[in-house]
Amino acid sequence: MDYQGFSREQLIERIYSLERLTKELRKEQEQETRLEFAWSGNLGHWYWDIRTNTVTFDSQKVTALGYDLTEIPETVTYQFFTDKLHPEDYQSTMEAMMKHLQGEAEVYEVEYRIRTKEGDYKWYYDRGKITQVDEAGKPLFLAGIVFDITEQKEMLMELEAQNLILAEMSSVDSLTKIGNHRTLMEHLKSEMALALRKKTPLTIVMFDVDDFKRINDEKGHIYGDQVLREVAQLLQKSMRKRDLVGRYGGEEFMAIFPHTTLADGKKIAERIRKTVAEHDFISGMRVSLSGGVWEYKTESITELIHAADQQLYEAKRNGKNRVE
Repeated sequence: MDYQGFSREQLIERIYSLERLTKELRKEQEQETRLEFAWSGNLGHWYWDIRTNTVTFDSQKVTALGYDLTEIPETVTYQFFTDKLHPEDYQSTMEAMMKHLQGEAEVYEVEYRIRTKEGDYKWYYDRGKITQVDEAGKPLFLAGIVFDITEQKEMLMELEAQNLILAEMSSVDSLTKIGNHRTLMEHLKSEMALALRKKTPLTIVMFDVDDFKRINDEKGHIYGDQVLREVAQLLQKSMRKRDLVGRYGGEEFMAIFPHTTLADGKKIAERIRKTVAEHDFISGMRVSLSGGVWEYKTESITELIHAADQQLYEAKRNGKNRVE
């Protein structure tokens, strides 16, 4: 660095700054653990002289961002790096530093995204601590270490995405893309407990596609599968905000209506039945549903479903395409 043109005060401050840095480097040489951060595969250490606001760092910290060392100013300030933080990570990073400087956190430790020369972002894990203070205990110097954790973050995000897919697969019927049997049972148990505790009505409806075996036999299973998909979509579109419909099994569906009495449940079920009966399915075929409605009182989940099923069988015995 060319010191020509520096004032006497600036030169003295620069000397003190270099003394603080030299002191820190000597301390590291004596410490086998190097600031207790003896980890491999990192981007090196950094040192922040708070009084002069200058940062000394390993070249890997900036070359990992795509910069050539000739592009880095001779004097690098703290803001050189913070100005490159992702907008969503800026506040949390600043707060982590302030908490450490104010003595509210033992170390400065944070993960953040930092902008590369090309404009995309890398993930860094940054950890440091105050290593020198003045006579009044005010922080003078921080030292730390930084890691590029982009690869680990990307792997983690991929795993999280896979977990979401698996979670969806475990709760959604693969054919109809609405809730599956497991989802229905979990939701029904929850709504039953809520209805019992708050003394609110709860009604369920068991729907069954009429003569579905004949549809499969005459048209084939591919056609039958498409009928189930269309029925599922019609049911889904008929649900209110708190309602849930799912495929109970085979050609049978269950709808759960919280805060709904038996009388209102029958009205909703009848409206759904009519919607399906009037719908033009593939090849112009007409399909009908039968429905069994039952309001929850204090019975078990098995007894509740059995009661609704009995109503469904009654609808079948009474001619199908009806709600009981």
